[in-house]
Order: sequence, then structure tokens, then C-alpha cells
Amino acid sequence: MRFQSYFNTAIKIIQLYDGLIPLQHFLKQYFSQHKKHGSKDRKYITHLCYNFFRLGKSFEDINAEEKLKLAIFLCNDNSGEWGFLYDDEWQSNWDNLLTKRLQFVEKKYSLFALSDVFPFADEVTESLDTPAFIQSFFIQPDVFIRIRPGYDKQIISKLQEKNVPFNLVHENCIALSPSVNINSIIKVDEEAVIQDYSSQRMKEFLNLIETENRKSNMVPLTSAWDCCAGSGGKSILAYDVFKEINLTVSDKRASILQNLNQRFAKAGVKSYKSFLADLTNSKLHIPNYPFALIICDAPCSGSGTWSRTPEQLFFFQHEKIEAYTLLQQNIVSNAIPFLKTNGYFLYITCSVFKQENETVAAFIENHLHLELIKMELLKGYDQKADTMFAALFRKTT
Repeated sequence: MRFQSYFNTAIKIIQLYDGLIPLQHFLKQYFSQHKKHGSKDRKYITHLCYNFFRLGKSFEDINAEEKLKLAIFLCNDNSGEWGFLYDDEWQSNWDNLLTKRLQFVEKKYSLFALSDVFPFADEVTESLDTPAFIQSFFIQPDVFIRIRPGYDKQIISKLQEKNVPFNLVHENCIALSPSVNINSIIKVDEEAVIQDYSSQRMKEFLNLIETENRKSNMVPLTSAWDCCAGSGGKSILAYDVFKEINLTVSDKRASILQNLNQRFAKAGVKSYKSFLADLTNSKLHIPNYPFALIICDAPCSGSGTWSRTPEQLFFFQHEKIEAYTLLQQNIVSNAIPFLKTNGYFLYITCSVFKQENETVAAFIENHLHLELIKMELLKGYDQKADTMFAALFRKTT
């Protein structure tokens, strides 16, 4: 009866949710209004809600109860506590391999195809393995931390002392289960930064800048502007790579900058300038320019993160791709004039859509006349991580 109640509550939440705010915030509001749900109750109900939205655009013609049962079947390696919802045929086909479960569903529902989940395959970057990317929606991503310089041994030791299972992806990147309360184990931002694996790979592009400068006998970078700074993760990464770099950060949201300032304090980032800036406005007043490096983690569809935020896939509309592309072209057009000659521009999205990625990169190269050094789709779907795009440019004149 308890698990049937969880199922019924999840259905109620799903039917109430309209996608206007992130699902995690909606759930927090719901549970604060319905205090009868304890921590274990919230965990199970939240899991069911996320399972439902992992089916994306598929099965739009069936009722919510049937769709949630399908979602539980596809998103979990075994029936666990939910076996009471299924007859013997479903139970006998509950294989721990997702591909086998998908094959069973495709037989049961002849009109279902994997592409129904993500009906935007014609829009994606060519190097994307679309079937593998879609299958990643059914799997909850890991949480990744980036060990900051000098804390390698301490972080490993703390995780081992707490008997926390972890995967050392590389020397500074650790993958953890989302259930791990990392804040109770390490000093977040001081010792390590919570940062997705693909986002951590931006270090490869920052290291490339140092390589390019050495080739050209140029002085090391001394200044950088993170023009869409958000939570500041990439600014802290740049600080760790370039050491004494003079940082400038901006965002159009005051609350974001307030949180960023608090995070910088924990991270020991002291020498920086932060200010509000709406980069859709061409009449910008930017301090400390010109910059040797501009990092532009542009607003985007977020399609590369939809395994982490599947509700965004569920509510996404095709016309938003073009709208984001125009927004990105506007932002880069307004930011690049503040780049110094021989400076670098790093364009980033967490999108898999070609228009937001290669199309904007071509716009930067052909219309804003920067030299493309490297661009890459950073595939995270085979690492239980996000997928991102990055393109590094240099201003030669």
C-alpha cells in the first residue's frame, strides 16, 4: 500500500507540473506544502517523477499511469519494490540490460520507436551517436567532482575513510553516485568543485591556449572575462589553470552573482571584478577590457543535460532552437569587441544541436573574423555525464 501511495502521489505531481520552473524546485515546493511525506517518501516519489519525464516525447497518447509504469520498467534494472504493478510477462522480460527492455517495449507497442523519445535527430551535431544519446536519458547521471590543485591525496583519503564508492575518471576527476552527500565529506569549492565531467574537460581548451602561446612566444594570459559566468565553475577552473590570472565575471542575474561571490570566497578567489551585464545589449560598459581570454558559456537549449533534467526534454519545442541560435549570435557579437588582439575566445554550450554549435562557430569565424583553433562535441553520454560543445578562437587582427 505504501508504494502504491508513492505511485499515486507521483501521478498527481506529474499532472500538476507545467514545466515553468525546474522539476527539482517544483518538487521542493510541493513537499514543503505536504509535510506528511518523510525523507524516504520524498526520495521514492522524486525518483518516479524523474522516471516519467525520461520518456521524453514518446507515448503521448497513453494515460499517465500507463506511461509511468513504462518509465519504471525502462529506467530501472530490476522491478524492486514496483513488481506489484506488473504481470508475469513484464516481470519475465525485466532484463538488467536496457537494450533488452527496449526490445520488449518495442514489441508490445508496435508504434513505439526510440526516436519518439527525442524527435530532433535531424538537428543534432553530426558526430553525435544519436541512439546512444537517447538511451542515456533512461539512466540517471553520476555526480562529478574536480579535485583542486594540491588536494588529491586528501580527497581520496576522505572518500575511502567514509567507505564511499567512487570512480577515478582521471587524476583530478571523480565520479560519484547522486545519493552521496558530498558536502558532508569534503570542503566543496575549497578542496574540490562539483562540476560535470564534460565541463571539466574545458581544461583541455585552456591548456591549449598555453600551448598556442608558447608556440608564438607570447606572454602567459593575465586577464580573463567569464561573460556568462553563472555559478562560476569555469571561472574557478580558469583560476586553477592560469594561477594568478586577473578575473572579471558577469551575469545578468543579481542573485547568481551573489551566489558566485560566496562561492569564490570558499574557493579562495580574491582578485576579481564582478558586475551585472545583459549581453543582448550592444551598449555595454565593461571594466578592465580588453581581455586576453573571454569565456562565453552561452545560454542554450541545455539538450546535452537532458538526462539530468529530463523535464526540459518533455516540454521542449522545436522553434526554441532557432531562438537560442539568434540569442547566441547576439551575445558573441557583443562580447568579442572586448577581446584584445591575439586574445582567445572560448565559446561553450551544453547543447547537441548543430545550429547552437557549429552554426554559431561558423558565424564567429566568418562574420566576426576570429581564427578557429579547435572545436569539439564533448560526449558525456557514455560516461553518465553531460554532453557539451566547445570552440576555441583567436583574434589575430
